[in-house]
Parts: sequence; structure tokens; C-alpha cells
Amino acid sequence: MSVDRRSRTLAQIAVLCLLAALAALVVTVIFFHGLIMVAAVLATVLLTGVGAWWFIARRGVLRWLGAALAAAAPVVLIVLSAVAGFWLDGVAVALLGAAGLLCARAAVRGLDRPPEFERPRYRRTARPRKPVLIMNPASGGGKVGEFGLVARAESLGARVLLLDPDADQDVAAMARRAVAEGADLLGVAGGDGTQALVAAVAAEHGLPFLVLSAGTRNHFAMDLGLDRDDPAAGLDALRDGVELRVDLGTVGDRPFVNTASFGAYAEIVQDPRYRDSKAGTALDSLPDLLPADGASLAVDADGDRLPSPHVLLVSNNPYLESGTLGGGRRPRLDRGLLGVVAVRVEGALSAAQTALLGAGSAAVTVREAREVRVEAAQPRIPVAVDGEALSLEAPVVCTIRPGALRVRVPRNRPHSAPHRPLRTEWRTVLGLALGRLGTAPHAGGQR
Repeated sequence: MSVDRRSRTLAQIAVLCLLAALAALVVTVIFFHGLIMVAAVLATVLLTGVGAWWFIARRGVLRWLGAALAAAAPVVLIVLSAVAGFWLDGVAVALLGAAGLLCARAAVRGLDRPPEFERPRYRRTARPRKPVLIMNPASGGGKVGEFGLVARAESLGARVLLLDPDADQDVAAMARRAVAEGADLLGVAGGDGTQALVAAVAAEHGLPFLVLSAGTRNHFAMDLGLDRDDPAAGLDALRDGVELRVDLGTVGDRPFVNTASFGAYAEIVQDPRYRDSKAGTALDSLPDLLPADGASLAVDADGDRLPSPHVLLVSNNPYLESGTLGGGRRPRLDRGLLGVVAVRVEGALSAAQTALLGAGSAAVTVREAREVRVEAAQPRIPVAVDGEALSLEAPVVCTIRPGALRVRVPRNRPHSAPHRPLRTEWRTVLGLALGRLGTAPHAGGQR
């Protein structure tokens, strides 16, 4: 591995900043009674976690007592820090630590990345002659109309099929009819659930699939590198596009592009009140969905039994590992693996540990697998598939179809694959700083 001098210098600055932050913390603890402050911080995290757990898992007086505790604990810590004069020490440590983290990230940014963090390979293909796009005018708060997607798509030669928001329509059947009528590309401007249904038809017929980020969250579009703030930019793929091969998840016989969720979240999504009041429905339902003995789910990942979870998330390729729950990005969509995150919180102390350690908590199990089998005592299991509420016959089996989907994207996409998490990089940063990685001459930005 060749390394330029800039990366080495940044790594050395990062190590010095972090050593300085550690020294400042030690001095504060030893000479200025900072041990009291450390205990106060830990107590604040514990009390906040306990309060949050009571708020989501209990009802009545205990719920509101938990809300008050979770809100008051950080405020009390801030007031005590200001009165005792510790806040200046805390700011100094935080600034040194932040500077070290920024320099470390900049140092490793230019290094060779493992295959799962490289951009996927693409290939150039002929421009589609009869593209058909299915658009939901109600999706994402009306993005189809806001960005003029119908007119722009038609100006590029696409046929547009508009969904009726007030009617229950079979989008998969619409896509199949379009194929029968000669479509050579299928696309969707809508939510991820609609994307998945049409993507499965495209995969079934070996046709390219086009994604327009006109939904609410657009996770699939984000992980393809598309601009979620400008759905119309995805239409550039019709005139100047390339193709990616990506995987497609299946849960039972249902396709998914992002996630299939089981347990508490899936139960909440089933509630008819959820769409009108997400937070209110969740708070009303969670006390009944978080029993101390865990959920009634039995989960096997590639034959290994996982602890019975309250929440199970199975994703089409693993999400970015980070120190906290929900890294939010998938660096690749073509690894042929399911991501598995199982969460089992056993009371207030377990909730506090999870709040402090996130994915590193004992309450969280993170795995990769090719098959996940979910069983339950009841004959049907609630499942949220790309946010859509379903009930599937038990047992439910999740699998992945490697390279099943041809996705056509604009040749120039604004968002590159996310970088690997810095917490796995410190050995590399230290190696850079100590000169244990070779240095290449820096000339005109070439390495």
C-alpha cells in the first residue's frame, strides 16, 4: 500500500490530538476532582436510559416519570458542570478529540479500501427505446408533481403510468402488462415498497430497472448513490446511463430492496392508526410489545439460533457497521449477503447499556447471513417489508438473490459509497503515524 505524505502528517496530528485529549482528561480527573464529573456523566447516561425505557415500555405515572427523568438528567449535568467549572475542561477535551477524529478520517480517506467499500462495477448499455415508468403522485408528499417528473420523463421518450392514490392498484400487474406491450425498461417514482414490487418484475424478465427518489426516505436510491433531494436527476439515466448489477432480497415470496422487519416495529406498522399518528401509535403499543421475557420469535441465521429478539431487522446487504444502531447506509448492494440485526432489551439497565454502547451492547446481535428463518407460536407473523405492513405464514424465510436486478443509473452520480467506519481504522492510523506504511512521493495529486 502506497501512502502520500499528507496522509501520514494528518495521521500524526490525529494521534497527537487524541493523546492530548486523553492527557487533559487524566489531569482533570486526578488533580481537579474530575472523577466526580466522570461519575456524574455515567450516572446521567444511566438515568437517561432508564427514563427512556420507562417512557416507551410503561404506562401511566411511571411513563411520565421516565420522561421527566430522561429530560432532567442531562440538564442537571450541564448545570453542575457550569457551577463546578468543569465545562471548560470538557470543551477542551471535546475539541481535541474532534480534531483528532477529523484528521484521522482525512488520513485514511485516500487509502485503499476493502472490496465491500469500493464502488460497484458498472457497464455501458444501449439507451432504452420503450421505457415505462410507474409514478405515484401522492408519494413523498407529492414529489412527482413538485419536480415535474411526468413531463420530463415523457420528453425523454418514456411512457408514464400514473397510479390513482385513492384506488387499490396492483403495480406488479401493471408492470407485467407493460412488459407484454414491449417495455424494455421499467422504472418507479414512488416509495421503496412500490420500487421492490416493480423491481421483482424487471428481474423476472431480465429488464433494466430505473429508480426515481420520489418516496419519503428513498433508502434504496441513497445506497445507489442517487440524489434524494432531486428525483428528476435520476431521469438522466434514460439518456446517459450505465447499469449496475445488485441483489434483491426475498421474504416469503415477497421481494424487498431495503429491509424486512419483525417484532415490535412490524406489530406497530400493522395498526391502522400508524399512518396518521406514528409516534402516538408507537407509544400506545410498545408497553404490550416489550415483555421482559422477549418476543415470541425464534430466529435462525444460516442455521445458528439467535436470542429471541424484540426487534429483528433483515436487510438486503448489510448496513454500514458503526458504533451506534442503524448505520444508515449500505456500502454495497451486490455482496450476496443479508444483514441481520436482532435487538432484545431486558429492562431498564439493558436499555441504558444500549443507549450508551449502541450496536456494541449485549442487547444487540449483528450478523451476516444468506438465509434467515423466523418462526413464531402463532400461524402468521407480522412483517414490515420496506415499510409496508404484511402478515406472512410461519415460518418466514428470508433469502437473497445475488445480482438478480439490473439497475440503470445516471453515469454521473453525486454520492459515492460511504467510507468504512473509523473505529475499525485506528490500527491503520497508528501505522501511518509511526511510518509503518510505505510512503509514495506526492506529485500533482497522483499516488
